[in-house]
Amino acid sequence: MLKIFMKPHVDLVLLAAMIPLFLAGLITMKGFGSPADPLLSSDYFFNRQLIWLVVGFIIFFVASSIDWRILRNGKLLLVLYIVGVVILVSLLVLVNAVRGARAWISLGLFSIEPAEIMKLVLILILAKYFSRRHIEIAHVKHIIISGFYTAIPLLLIFIQPDLGSAIIFGAIWLGMILVSGVSKKHLLFVLVGVSVLFVIAWFQVLEPYQKARILTFVNPAADPRGAGYNALQSMIAVGSGGIFGRGVGYGIQSRLEFLPEHETDFIFAAFAEEWGLVGVILLFGFYSVLFWRILKASLEGESNFEKLFGVGLFFMILAQFIIHVGMNLGIMPVTGISLPFLSYGGSHSIMLLLGLGILMGMSRYGLASGKQWREGDLTLI
Repeated sequence: MLKIFMKPHVDLVLLAAMIPLFLAGLITMKGFGSPADPLLSSDYFFNRQLIWLVVGFIIFFVASSIDWRILRNGKLLLVLYIVGVVILVSLLVLVNAVRGARAWISLGLFSIEPAEIMKLVLILILAKYFSRRHIEIAHVKHIIISGFYTAIPLLLIFIQPDLGSAIIFGAIWLGMILVSGVSKKHLLFVLVGVSVLFVIAWFQVLEPYQKARILTFVNPAADPRGAGYNALQSMIAVGSGGIFGRGVGYGIQSRLEFLPEHETDFIFAAFAEEWGLVGVILLFGFYSVLFWRILKASLEGESNFEKLFGVGLFFMILAQFIIHVGMNLGIMPVTGISLPFLSYGGSHSIMLLLGLGILMGMSRYGLASGKQWREGDLTLI
């Protein structure tokens, strides 16, 4: 019998990189008013996010003390996956649209976004699948089966509609496929298949506003008051920050509401305007340390399951970081993706801290086992 609860294990370097990122988000959204009534509370987002972070860090430390070898049970993961899919289906059937999307379950004072937790479930079930088939992973059927596991929640989230989260699900799968040992020929097959699906989606699936976002990505100035508005305002905010920024609380684009969704989708632009290039470089430095420690903890996993979970978590955060910053700089289409650790959101923040807590717990017993790489273990390529 395994001891489920053990002494907490936390990477202090990871924690030291993570806390400034959360603080940067809190400081940036300090003074942002209520979306319903800006005069009601000047710290609406700050106060609520602070509560979510307290809850999230409690979950983080509890998760770091759990022996997560219980998740090696394939039946348990399958149950979690099925429950997650059922909840996503229920959103489409039973929940009224909020801001045009059926993505949240309202519980009165707060809402839950199931897609965020489903990201962790997908990483776990893919880690379990690939870890059991590392010897025969070169067979194309494993690309198809793992793609099927990913496609179900991805499509359910896409039709909410939430294109941004759907892209992250695809990025998780692609990243984990890359390190699982798939053959280059099969990888090319996957990329061609994705390209074909994109063409089909463009003509048959994508909504007009989604097409407009992609088209105006090429030339935002073509529709400055319509589809290109968000991208232009974001680029203006980033550019106006200069070297040292306007100063905390003096961001014109966000404080005067020119920059839409400045607490979530465009928080990087709001941060860059107030902190400037120097602040952005420091921000990227903390992210670099965080990514390094996540990969280090992944390699300390006891088995391929733990290693693959860490790699999946790494690709999830990296994809959100790259896409969010890219769309804020105008070099990627606007898809509505939050910036990990900085953006406002309870489900988003708690999911990140839960995932990192699970990773800490996994690396603890991996280190305790004293096992090193051996034949058949995961090879990063």
